[in-house]
Amino acid sequence: MLTLYGNLGSGNVLKVKYIADATGTPFVLHEIASRSGATATPEFLKLNPAGQMPVVVLDDGRPLAQSNAILRYLARGTRFLPEDAYQAAKVDEWLFWEQYSHEPTVAVARARVVYDGQSFAELDPALVTRGNKALDLMEVALTGRTFLVGETMTIADIALLAYTRQAPQGGFDLNGRPALLRWIAACEQELGLPAFSAAAH
Repeated sequence: MLTLYGNLGSGNVLKVKYIADATGTPFVLHEIASRSGATATPEFLKLNPAGQMPVVVLDDGRPLAQSNAILRYLARGTRFLPEDAYQAAKVDEWLFWEQYSHEPTVAVARARVVYDGQSFAELDPALVTRGNKALDLMEVALTGRTFLVGETMTIADIALLAYTRQAPQGGFDLNGRPALLRWIAACEQELGLPAFSAAAH
């Protein structure tokens, strides 16, 4: 059985839970408290020398890190990863963008509020601007369509869902982004998640 090391307060860890649940992949969660120092222990660094969660350990004992790499591994041969080469590359396009432009802004703003105790007003305005730009890009991309790539949910959607749903915790207002809210609702329906609240909390 797959072992997932991480904390479900992390969007990157939630991604892995979402795809495991969606594909019927059994796993056990090895809970790691955020900012506890547990990812810097020699034992954890053997699994991921970068000292980051999530990490999964496969049935045969091999570790795999980086949330989007784990998504690709667990989605292979399923409806969540297109067989068509171009469509699969479009999924990858979103995965790379998520880690380069979305996670470093939307997720970082949330972390500074949730974990560092900053108020929305104290956040770096440049960080907030870049986060809003990322969310605006998604709003444009999702206007007139249900999912990011093709006609059905893929791991592109799963990769972006967790931190987008958590964006209000970092002070981002999703209420003016109707396509984004419709997309969140569609993803929730696909994954059997509780309804999203756009209110900051």
